[in-house]
Amino acid sequence: MRTLPVALSVFAYGMVYGLLTRQAGLSMMESILSSGLVFAGSAQFVALDMWTHPLPITALIFTTFIVNLRHVLMSASLAPWMRGLPPRTTLPLLFLLVDESWAMTYGAVQRDKADIGFLLGSGLLLWAAWMGATITGRLAGAAIPDPEAFGLDFAFTAVFLSLLAGLWKGKGDIPPWLAAAVTALAVHHFLPGKWYIVAGGLAGSLTGLWGANADR
Repeated sequence: MRTLPVALSVFAYGMVYGLLTRQAGLSMMESILSSGLVFAGSAQFVALDMWTHPLPITALIFTTFIVNLRHVLMSASLAPWMRGLPPRTTLPLLFLLVDESWAMTYGAVQRDKADIGFLLGSGLLLWAAWMGATITGRLAGAAIPDPEAFGLDFAFTAVFLSLLAGLWKGKGDIPPWLAAAVTALAVHHFLPGKWYIVAGGLAGSLTGLWGANADR
């Protein structure tokens, strides 16, 4: 039940992705497979921006790899609760690890209100919402040619703002969050591509690690 409001928001911007796949010329099957097998919204949106014929395959692979490098940091943060689990369990769980399921799982297990199984339940619900939204958006593409006119493009940002508020633990979060934001903005200004995502995540993680060690 805790994931349901987030799933509804995911459905909103998942529809935007479905709409854009139609505009990019993807078939219904290509749209479904891209969401079902990739299940990484930001990387999928980036790939659509680069979707031309002939496809720049090398550039697509490299760019989506950069965008998804943050998953290394997210999975590492859950490692203490995943120790001892066999690969046949951890690999499916990590497939379901997206920004929303990570944020909710990390917050829940830190507060001792859930175990790592929460990731399975929340991830499956979000995957179903994402798939349903992709199909719905693809079918509705002809009726909604401009998603921005309905404010659907802001749904992605709204979800992350709400998740960020839920992760707030106190003033100790200010330095890593500030370091991540400033670094991401600076890198976005000076470097092309999506390096600002990785740079911001690393800056925030290292600042948080430094602060934790300083408190010991």
